[in-house]
Amino acid sequence: MPDRDITEKHLEAYNDVFADIVNVLLFDGQRRVHPDDLRDARARTLYKTDGKLHEQERDVSKLWVSEGTVISLIGFENQTEADRDMPLRVLGYDGADYRNQLSAKGGLYPVVTLVLYFGESPWTEPRSLYERVSVPEALRPFVNDYRLNVFEIAYMTDERVKRFTSDFRIVADYFVQMRRNRDYIPSRQTIEYVDAVLKLLSALTRDYRFEEAQNQFRKGEAVTMLSVLDKVEARGIAKGEARGIVKGEARGIAKGKADTARRMLMRGLPPEQIADYTDLPLEEIEALGDPQA
Repeated sequence: MPDRDITEKHLEAYNDVFADIVNVLLFDGQRRVHPDDLRDARARTLYKTDGKLHEQERDVSKLWVSEGTVISLIGFENQTEADRDMPLRVLGYDGADYRNQLSAKGGLYPVVTLVLYFGESPWTEPRSLYERVSVPEALRPFVNDYRLNVFEIAYMTDERVKRFTSDFRIVADYFVQMRRNRDYIPSRQTIEYVDAVLKLLSALTRDYRFEEAQNQFRKGEAVTMLSVLDKVEARGIAKGEARGIVKGEARGIAKGKADTARRMLMRGLPPEQIADYTDLPLEEIEALGDPQA
């Protein structure tokens, strides 16, 4: 299994993060799923084609259990690019899970798959079986449609992002800001799973400086995205772009800080807070806000 696939799954595999994602995306922030109610489920299933057995594997899969009864199996699929075959893939995953329930000869329960899409463009590929497969009108009464649950992370509202309470809020906020502003004002939220968050950002943006920054923190040190970007910037990173962070010389770093400070001033943030974020002198920030400057 490629390393990138593993790192994409690491953060979401934590029960508190998994529950947080489900509660926000399915239940509008109501805390219906509790971390203690989650059990790891088998992610791999088998299918047969051309007389051979093949494996298919979900990104993350857990059972939601309450008082000893399984309420549902919930799976996540991470996508950085829209996939036109996604309805067929999810149909295969869900069908295999139902088949496993029959083989287990236990109780039956619903299967729910969430497609977490981190792309910077809207999802324009098929969201249902009917959109992917041409079904003649005469056959439609006999062919069941199959709908995807696609969540476009970078297009979530600020209100929805704030409903997350786990480290996933940091990830979602990053993609929303980068898509909307082509820039990122770092969060002061303390990262609980530092290694998992930075590896996920590295995998999704394909910028491994996030992961490299993790090695520069002392064990037990409180880490925020502000301190992460400080480490990145110290290595000559200038400013964020749509899919990561690019190199810059000292002049580029200074310009990037000034541009960020101007945007923060336009959004009404106080100069003292901007100075804390950017490490620019207070008088320089005040000068940026002076229309005569």
